[in-house]
Amino acid sequence: MKFIPTSLLRSAAVAFCLASTMFLAACKHSGGRVLEIAYVSAVQANLRDRVAAVYEKAGVVKNGERVEVLDHDRRFVKVRTSTGSIGWIEQRYLVGQEVYDQIQKLTADNQNDPVQAQGATRNDTNLHVEPGRDTEHLYQISSGEKLSLLKRGTAEKPGSVAPPSRSTIAGGNPQNNDKKPAPVIEDWWLVRDSHNRVGWVLARMVDLDIPLDVAQYAEGRRIVAFFVLNQVQDGDKKVAQYLTVVTDPKDGLPFDFNQIRVFTWNVKRHRYETAYRERVEGVLPVTVAQQNFDKEGILPVFVIRVHNDSGKISERKYKLNTPIVRRVFAPGEEPVRTVSRKAKRRR
Repeated sequence: MKFIPTSLLRSAAVAFCLASTMFLAACKHSGGRVLEIAYVSAVQANLRDRVAAVYEKAGVVKNGERVEVLDHDRRFVKVRTSTGSIGWIEQRYLVGQEVYDQIQKLTADNQNDPVQAQGATRNDTNLHVEPGRDTEHLYQISSGEKLSLLKRGTAEKPGSVAPPSRSTIAGGNPQNNDKKPAPVIEDWWLVRDSHNRVGWVLARMVDLDIPLDVAQYAEGRRIVAFFVLNQVQDGDKKVAQYLTVVTDPKDGLPFDFNQIRVFTWNVKRHRYETAYRERVEGVLPVTVAQQNFDKEGILPVFVIRVHNDSGKISERKYKLNTPIVRRVFAPGEEPVRTVSRKAKRRR
């Protein structure tokens, strides 16, 4: 058996104790192993040094901040921030990695979607991963923040039903009284915020930045989206000409819009006039571009998507040669011929 000097054993023991002490100190400093990753969904929240009625402030976390989860209590979670602060935070102020990934996917998938309108939030609101008040959210948008509106969606309002019809109140058809009350449906917008993040917000929380000259012609209807087609010269200024898509002033409709209107500028009278109006049941998005029409030159065109007679969605293209708006038919596409009343009588 080989003999080991006592001095060497003592050195090894000291080194082991020193290493153990350093390891325990590191564990105490780090707060333990990381259980999962979470993100702060509150605008701002304090970290507590303990889960108790009386506690000291251990740090502050802000909306969207990434934290490491170290421990769980009934309503609280122990986290570590990127700066090394450790403390307890209420579970309801955090969301998991899955919600963060959903927001990232929404942002990536809709990065190049055509903008349907510009707007601003009328109150602080949440950026949800899906339409619906009870769906998960991560980021919070401040009141007055500018948004780009991309798509419309709908969702049921939790715990609400549509009011009964007047005939039911007045004791109308008893068969109708047996029907279950219908839920209230709310409109939602898929938006891109000023930080380039994409998510769903409640539509009534957003005010569209519609030019007053066009908004005054809404005629009690709701303008869903609006687009600048081109500009015309009037004296020393240029004036925009617009396409607007409008709908009935209520939520939950099975279409995004049911009318399109084109407003052109009358240079002689210095005012907007309705150059075109058509009733359709359409869905977003609407796209606007420029196209060369040979003798007519380069003209603004727009494409809308509508429900056809078979229930499928088809596209229609239009061109504006101020102040005339006309359909642009694809090769092989035949215009629908209408029969006049006189022709019907002759038949």
